[in-house]
Amino acid sequence: MAATECYIVHEIYNGENAQEQFEYELEQALEAQYRYIVIEPTRIGDETARWVAVGNCLHKTAVLSGAACLLTPLALPAEYSRYVALPAGALSLACATLYGISWQFDPCCKYQVEYDSQKLSRLPLHTLTSSSPVVLVRRDDVHRKRLHNTIALAALVYCAKKIYELYAV
Repeated sequence: MAATECYIVHEIYNGENAQEQFEYELEQALEAQYRYIVIEPTRIGDETARWVAVGNCLHKTAVLSGAACLLTPLALPAEYSRYVALPAGALSLACATLYGISWQFDPCCKYQVEYDSQKLSRLPLHTLTSSSPVVLVRRDDVHRKRLHNTIALAALVYCAKKIYELYAV
């Protein structure tokens, strides 16, 4: 593996501001767009993994609730479908909006936590002092953003149409 593909944030404590140094190194590695980033310090690794998990949860919730909004009218009678479709559409729109505001421009959103032991075996993890580092892998997120934005917008259009129909009559 080329040296430009992997960056390791080592857990080396030099002085009082070690945690800030770890965060700075991680930020620099994210900005440099390394393919793999290994985070050895436990605290910052756990925080980063949670941040990625929350972003993934928002994305999946936007997609699934948007799909529920759009598919409910096909599965339920018209007089009942709005009780599921409208809240699901609002949830989809809220999650897509929150993702867009909080995650879209964060360089961390381009990364996922890698758990595949076969892929992890190719990384220089033997040089680490930590037994449980967090490994981030850079992935293209253009398609996932398009997916949840498209579904959320379709849910918004459907909900606006249904609300108009409810109150215009």
